[in-house]
Amino acid sequence: MANSSQNTYHTHISSKHRLLDLNLKEVWRYRDLIAMFTRRSFVVTFKQTILGPAWIFLTPLFSSIVHAFVFGGIAGIGTEGVPTLLFYLFSNAVWSYFSSCVVSNANTFTANAYVFGKVYFPRLTTPISNVLSAVIRFLIQMLLVLLFMAYFLLKGEVAPNWYLWGILLVELVHLGILGMGFGIIISSMTTKYRDLSVLVDFGMSLWMYATPVVYPLSTLGEGWVRTLLLLNPVTSSVELLRYAVLGEGSVCLGYYALSWAVTFAVAVLGIMIFNKVERTFMDTV
Repeated sequence: MANSSQNTYHTHISSKHRLLDLNLKEVWRYRDLIAMFTRRSFVVTFKQTILGPAWIFLTPLFSSIVHAFVFGGIAGIGTEGVPTLLFYLFSNAVWSYFSSCVVSNANTFTANAYVFGKVYFPRLTTPISNVLSAVIRFLIQMLLVLLFMAYFLLKGEVAPNWYLWGILLVELVHLGILGMGFGIIISSMTTKYRDLSVLVDFGMSLWMYATPVVYPLSTLGEGWVRTLLLLNPVTSSVELLRYAVLGEGSVCLGYYALSWAVTFAVAVLGIMIFNKVERTFMDTV
């Protein structure tokens, strides 16, 4: 009788690993879990609500109407010739995506402690799934933007730079990595200092006004305030995306390269802190 050979699989789980150990091969093996977490993050947000996923459209629409009234109507801030409502719809969609990447990852350890303490899986799957969930919401919001854009295109009031639309995918990755990096750094700190989580939403509100979301960068002239805002790593991305999609924006390649450098540094720092904290966070959460 022939002996049948059997494959033997061995998984070794250890807390001893390098601080900058991504272990992407293992993360890829858990891609089904990432998909499940992504679905959970998306579904839970709108579970037991009256309008459900419709809030994905209504929230940016209401915010854009308010911004158009306050900043465009009362404050008289121009939008570089772009229709006011379309300007705020797209800007809010971009900022909402980045903000979601930060906020959803800012409580990774505390929100998932009950899971992390019971079963092993690559902890990096959780922040990745949060970013993917934010990508889905952004793409859905873009349907609303495209609907209004079609209307203004027929009226000849907007002239997108179609050849740059491919930059959308690049910037989804760029802002996703940046937001995830900041988010997991905050999450690592909140395992010991819970009150920091309270400041996240307030901090993101301040950050939004330090980013040309409700106003174009061109309104600031050429002074030191403009330079200070360009040091903000999100500014160049917002302006580049507006230039590509809406046809208007201030693009500075030097500051854009700086934005990528900051993104890389934040991502590396975030992963190092994340890997260090995940070893012992169950003792403090």
